[in-house]
This record gives sequence, C-alpha cells and structure tokens, in this order.
Amino acid sequence: MRAATSDLPLTLVEAGIVAGDVTILDRITLTITAGPPTILIGPNGSGKTTLLRAAMGLVSLSSGRITWGDRDAEAPAKTAITFQRPIMLRRTVAANLRYALAAANFPRAKREERTTELLTLVGLDGLDDRPARRLSGGEQQRLALARALARNPAVLFLDEPTASLDPYTTKAIEDLVRLVSARSVKVVMSTHDIGEAKRLAGDIVLLHRGRLIENTPAKEFFANPQTEEARKFIAGELLV
Repeated sequence: MRAATSDLPLTLVEAGIVAGDVTILDRITLTITAGPPTILIGPNGSGKTTLLRAAMGLVSLSSGRITWGDRDAEAPAKTAITFQRPIMLRRTVAANLRYALAAANFPRAKREERTTELLTLVGLDGLDDRPARRLSGGEQQRLALARALARNPAVLFLDEPTASLDPYTTKAIEDLVRLVSARSVKVVMSTHDIGEAKRLAGDIVLLHRGRLIENTPAKEFFANPQTEEARKFIAGELLV
C-alpha cells in the first residue's frame, strides 16, 4: 500500500449541496491531512454520507469547491469507498475480488496471489468459493473492504462500516481500520458510535444538519468540547 502524500490534503472550501429546498451540506470548509483516521460523527441526517460521496466525486457540489493536494481536481485514482450496505456481485467471494482487481488494472498474472492475500488480510480465507450474497452482513462488509483495498488506495472512505454489526464483527472491522491506517492509508470514516470514534479517531469532525460544528484532534474533542452540540452528542443527548 502506498503513502497518502501527493493527493493530500483534501480540502473542502465553502462546500454546499442543496436539493430543492433542503440544504444537505451547508458551506463546509474542512481540510483533511495525512495521518491517523479522521472520523465523521453526528446524528442521522447530519451530512456524513453526503460529505464522503462528495469527496469521492460521486455527487456534485451546488457551491464551493474541493481540492486534492491543493489542486482543483476530481478524486484521484488511488481513492476507494465502501458503503454501509455494500452491493455484492452475483459471484463467489474470490470472483468479486478478482473483478475489483481487474477494474483496478492489477496485473492479470498476479491476481490470484493478490486475491489470496487480501482475503487473508480481511479474515475471509477459506471462503473463496462461497457465493458473496450468502455471506453474513459482517463478512460482506469485510469483502467490501477487500475490494476497496484492491485499488491500492492512498485514501479510503468508509461509510458507517460497522452499523448494525454485532460486537465481535465490529471489533474485526475496527482492527482492519487500524491495520490499514498503520500501512499509511488515510482513512476517513463516518460513524454514529461515540465509543468507536474514541477508539479509532485521530481527528474528529462533528456534523449537524449539514453544518460543520467542530473539527479537532480526538483527545481535545472528548476532553474539552467547544460547543453545546458537541457536549450533548458526547453525552448521548438528542440533537435537534
């Protein structure tokens, strides 16, 4: 895996997305740099998923701009994203991964070896021939991570990868996030789970109603939140 260097920082400048009369992202200015995971938190509907999709180039801004490495450009090739409910191809586990490697132009002669490596990395070794759609939810999420890693990304976006998973599977996914981050891949991940944010975050980005509320190192955020919204969210209170 490669270091996230030239493609970063990722910067949103007054980034806004409006759909009809609804403001989904409200003029967000944010810089994401290399280093430990950046964790997006906030209640449902706060804009976390939309921000990830916009950074990946999957949705267009209504206003503002996004830059990569201080350049106005689309998301670089060495980026990848997984979604809360990943879509599995009607193929085996190994075939799903081989398809991802082919799409990433990985050398054909090395695809089988790389498939084995990635399945071992995400804990799916031995499941090569199982239909992907018959995997459990946690196994599908791990396969989705393997497919994303097939792109050899420098930046990896994860949209609530542990939502609705049991504690054992959640820990397995979190361990993968730590492993990937330790290999110099920049992880930008959304979650509504405060405990998970504490365990994984280098930096915290708190969103509410499409607005950026706080953006600070995780230790500072949890020890000394600067806004009433942050204090309430940490305490488990409803944000309205």
